[in-house]
Amino acid sequence: MNWAAVGRLRGVRLRDLPYSLYERRLTSWLAGKPRPAHVGVMVDGNRRWARDMGYIDPNDGHRVGARRILDLLGWCDEAGIAHVTLYLLSTDNLSRPAAELEPLLRIIENLVGELAAPGNPWQLRTVGALDLLPAQTAAALKAAAEQTVGRTGGAQVNIAVGYGGRREIADAVRSLLYEHARAGGTIEELAEVLDVDHIAEHLYTKGQPDPDLIIRTSGEQRLSGFLLWQSAYSEFYFCDANWPDFRRVDFLRALRSYASRQRRYGS
Repeated sequence: MNWAAVGRLRGVRLRDLPYSLYERRLTSWLAGKPRPAHVGVMVDGNRRWARDMGYIDPNDGHRVGARRILDLLGWCDEAGIAHVTLYLLSTDNLSRPAAELEPLLRIIENLVGELAAPGNPWQLRTVGALDLLPAQTAAALKAAAEQTVGRTGGAQVNIAVGYGGRREIADAVRSLLYEHARAGGTIEELAEVLDVDHIAEHLYTKGQPDPDLIIRTSGEQRLSGFLLWQSAYSEFYFCDANWPDFRRVDFLRALRSYASRQRRYGS
């Protein structure tokens, strides 16, 4: 028997024990407390994690981070969260060098394929400008969404790829104008009746509640274009951990923070 290995394993278990106890305590505290119906997650810090861990290829961070997304969705299902939006790739990210971007796109394609696999409960929806993506990536996202239509038992998961908040608002207004033109209306007529609900009905997330809680990892405290319209009254939780290090206890802390706040919706 390798006693050194046994000792290391015991050491890991002993280090995990306080977190296990803390998780139980948080779970107990959250019982009966308000829960967000929709959580947006900015999975930030994958490359920094890879660098800090000594990996040469930064995409190793994205690969580990993709596995963490599966954990997150399981935690959301346990918490009864109905909608989750994952910010995986922005429109700005599409300008990265091909040597960096293409492996990341393959990781995203593999991830959505795994999320859509039979036996998983999640219904996927793509939010973003698919026309900006390579054909292979756009096809993978469309196929995953089609494969999961009508699924129940888990969260509805928005996959934000090729996403930009400003682009979404521009697309919504464009869609609204086309719809009005097809109905034979004039710009002047639309201007007289236009309100925020008209635009909201043409967003990528139409038909879904706005996010109650937005989580961003890696210590950054900015939106970076994520759900600009929908986040008007969202609560925010910023976590210092890089995404691959995000644990269930961090998720429970975010829920505790949300439950402790008095939401005023601008009043």
